[in-house]
Amino acid sequence: MRATKKGKANLAHSQPESVTSLRGDLKRVIAPNPSPMTYWGTNTYLLGTHEVAVIDPGPSDSTHFHRILRQLAPDARITHVFVTHAHLDHSAGAAEFAGRVNAPALAYGDAKAGRSADMQALSETGLVGGSEGVDHNFMPDQRLADGEIVETQEWQLETIWTPGHMGNHLCFAELQTGSMFTADLVMDWATSLVSPPDGDLGAFFRSLDRLEAHPVNKIYYPGHGDPVRAPLDRVAELRTHRQTRHSQILAALRDAPGSAHDLASRIYTEVDPRLLPAAARNVLAHLIEMKAQSEARHDDVLCETSIFRLI
Repeated sequence: MRATKKGKANLAHSQPESVTSLRGDLKRVIAPNPSPMTYWGTNTYLLGTHEVAVIDPGPSDSTHFHRILRQLAPDARITHVFVTHAHLDHSAGAAEFAGRVNAPALAYGDAKAGRSADMQALSETGLVGGSEGVDHNFMPDQRLADGEIVETQEWQLETIWTPGHMGNHLCFAELQTGSMFTADLVMDWATSLVSPPDGDLGAFFRSLDRLEAHPVNKIYYPGHGDPVRAPLDRVAELRTHRQTRHSQILAALRDAPGSAHDLASRIYTEVDPRLLPAAARNVLAHLIEMKAQSEARHDDVLCETSIFRLI
């Protein structure tokens, strides 16, 4: 789940200005949708000065749209609207915003794109997404392939398919500057929610491996929170966090079998009660991966209330 880092959970003391200039050619506009799951809100990025790329237009909110458009120079135009993944806090406003600025919305695909066969099979049993709202209506104007490069005279972005948080999740590497837009895969303030069937823990680990091996690693610009200024250290922290959680679940299963919710209640003893359902989804992601690795099993058809036990 999104477990906040110590000292970063108090929004009142950490809320920055709605608009921040991160570089001469890069601005961040924060959407007015703060919550325990989105921190201070969704980060929308404007890359370029004349030919501008908008990365994650965020929710459908006219105030946010107007704030984005006010950042443009008189002779600037938005040429591309990139969407990192089909969660409502990132994509719900994409079609409306792209229509307003007459630019294509680009993404890996719709909300089901990129799912593994196993996760698609889980979905067909009735297992649905977790507490983050899936944007089932999202459909990009143009689909981006893994490794595809989109560029103008001002900027160049490489598409990196990074499932784990969601099957259609993309990161965008800015090749000239060594910067990467990592959306909800790598953030500094919290860990990423991995909630089956949209989230896939095995895919999440493989996506971390891809970022770790990628030459663009100077700075990460996440979907929520501040820039990640030590990217490779943060990737290592996220992997260690998941491995620690894996060990905790193993220990809990040694004590007694349990459902994802039961195990989450035993493990997440200090979590905000509002986040316990999300915690249970993360535990379920670990249990599914443990089943894939022949460490645990469950009886009957997999569902949210399945009882898992060690093999």
